[in-house]
Amino acid sequence: MQGRDRLVVLLVPILWGLNFPATALMLQHFPPLLGVALRFTLLAVPTVLLVPRPQVPLRWLLLTGFGLGVLQFGFLYAGIAAGMPAGLASLVLQSSAPFTIILAVLFLGERLAARQLAGLALAILGLVLIGWLRARSAAWWPVALTLAGGFGWAIGNIGARLAMPPKPLQLTLWMSVVPLLPMYLLSWLAEGPRILPALAGAFSAEALPAVLGLLYVVVFASLVGYGIWTTLMSRYPASQVAPWSMLVPVVGVLSSWAILGERPQPAELAAGTLVIAGVLLAGRAPSPPRPLRPSESATK
Repeated sequence: MQGRDRLVVLLVPILWGLNFPATALMLQHFPPLLGVALRFTLLAVPTVLLVPRPQVPLRWLLLTGFGLGVLQFGFLYAGIAAGMPAGLASLVLQSSAPFTIILAVLFLGERLAARQLAGLALAILGLVLIGWLRARSAAWWPVALTLAGGFGWAIGNIGARLAMPPKPLQLTLWMSVVPLLPMYLLSWLAEGPRILPALAGAFSAEALPAVLGLLYVVVFASLVGYGIWTTLMSRYPASQVAPWSMLVPVVGVLSSWAILGERPQPAELAAGTLVIAGVLLAGRAPSPPRPLRPSESATK
């Protein structure tokens, strides 16, 4: 990767890591399901007007949008609203990687190497430890909701893999259209009495941090972050780009500590390190075969 692109790709985990405290600020005013709906509304309106529809089968567009939009962010926002610390959520959401591997084996017929099995086991161990630690000191179900968000992300990954879009950014933008109807419907059913007060008070001084958090999520985390990511993924091998996403929890934990005052527990950080190590091990490209020496070639 060229020097300038190395600096640009470093910007992505910073933008995505800051997304977690921004989301926590947003959810201090907006109910979680309404927050998801507003996020994707601000993305979907300019997308429909300005961006051509991706040339992929409709079923895979719907699967990608349902997994990434409805399930991932619906459960993630619900988990943070229920008490999941934003920094810890950035760690637990890395569960999407082992979930994606499992789904790829079950539905895409992919096979696991021994290295991937070891990485999968290590990541699952870290997630189990985080759940156990949280259950000892607080409610366990915010962790379960965040894990469900990671599973939704994995479903969206499978949808994107099956879609194989010629222009990935178009799929990334158009999948924002899919969550609108289900998220507004779910918000109306679950948060009905809270919707109008939240929207009516959105322009008050008290709601300013939440509105700024929402705008950050839409503009910087979604448009700028995913725009840079998909551009670099189309320019370089995935094995050179994907590991940079492992910096997201580092930024998420540190920024949540600085902005929200969330002091991470050492045991939770250690368990999160296991998750990241497992993801890196499972996603590491296999070593190329060692070329034969001339003397070896002569004996074959």
